[in-house]
Amino acid sequence: MLVAPPSSTHLIVESIRVGYAQGSRTHEIVHGLSFSLGRGEIGCLLGPSGCGKTTVLRAIAGFEGVIDGRIALGGRELSRAGHTAPPETRQVGVVFQDYALFPHLSVWENVAFGLLKLPQSVRKSRVERLLDLVGLGAHARQYPHELSGGQQQRVALARALAPQPDLLLLDEPFSNLDVDLRERLAQEVRDILNELGTTAVLVTHDQHEAFAIADRIGVMQEGVIVQWDDAYNLYHRPANRFVADFIGQGVFVPGNVDLPAQKVCIELGSLPLWQGIDFCATGEREGGQVDVLLRADDVIHDDASPLQAEVVRKAFRGAEFLYTLKLPSGQKLLALVPSHHDHALGEKIGIRLGADHVVTFPPAA
Repeated sequence: MLVAPPSSTHLIVESIRVGYAQGSRTHEIVHGLSFSLGRGEIGCLLGPSGCGKTTVLRAIAGFEGVIDGRIALGGRELSRAGHTAPPETRQVGVVFQDYALFPHLSVWENVAFGLLKLPQSVRKSRVERLLDLVGLGAHARQYPHELSGGQQQRVALARALAPQPDLLLLDEPFSNLDVDLRERLAQEVRDILNELGTTAVLVTHDQHEAFAIADRIGVMQEGVIVQWDDAYNLYHRPANRFVADFIGQGVFVPGNVDLPAQKVCIELGSLPLWQGIDFCATGEREGGQVDVLLRADDVIHDDASPLQAEVVRKAFRGAEFLYTLKLPSGQKLLALVPSHHDHALGEKIGIRLGADHVVTFPPAA
């Protein structure tokens, strides 16, 4: 059963500033950050190490206070300047990076740990339902060391969900798992959260995890969210060069705006403007120079094309190669090519432009 789209704001993070004392000064890590989630919605804070995303998560959990701004959940104010509600009163569950399971307790006992005040019949019913939901009903009597990393992650998820929290926080929960397992487990976690109608915030540096699990993603840079959006818009309509560079794979190529012809001209050809096409340039004057973002799927391998590019690097990815190509000018591009086209380094191949929209930015300084 999937829950309906969220109809009301459940989590509010409003203009928070978070930092720590450093001698007589305060070192600020998060600078006026804001976002909100509806009930049942899954959000993600995505960014490189050191951008402040885990600090935001700790502030929502109540492990860190805020210098300014506020955090509210379900109409209850949890944090403001000078006030931080204790973590145990927040109705917030946390799944930590290392799972933090009790090694001396069985899977069943780990999940039941936060339910000791409930009647035995209610506790038993809830634990059994959650273990079935995460696919571990047959492992209830095993201990954490007898489980795989993916199974331990599911136990940690079930334990955090058992008290029926108003909000679930997931702190890099898949980082200890094999790469091939991460995206699949992220999709499974999304299904579980949707079935229970649980509002959640994920913190990760891995965009594939973010895309697999989140309804809304906030890309963070140096303590602020630079774009809060869905995965499609982050990839196809990045708000700035940082988002464009951090999300997906691509390169910036120089271009010139031709307003009378309503196009942007680059070495590979031209791209149309103003015809329902996305255009993000701020230098759209006649003859204005811009940098055009080309993704790896914007460059098409075509043996019949007169435009030739040299293969300078290749990465085999099973169904496809990711080629790094060099144009006659020396400009490098990325291209995804089906893996039965196995070209040698130094070989020249035909390519053509396959982009159907324009994403441009002012030239880099």
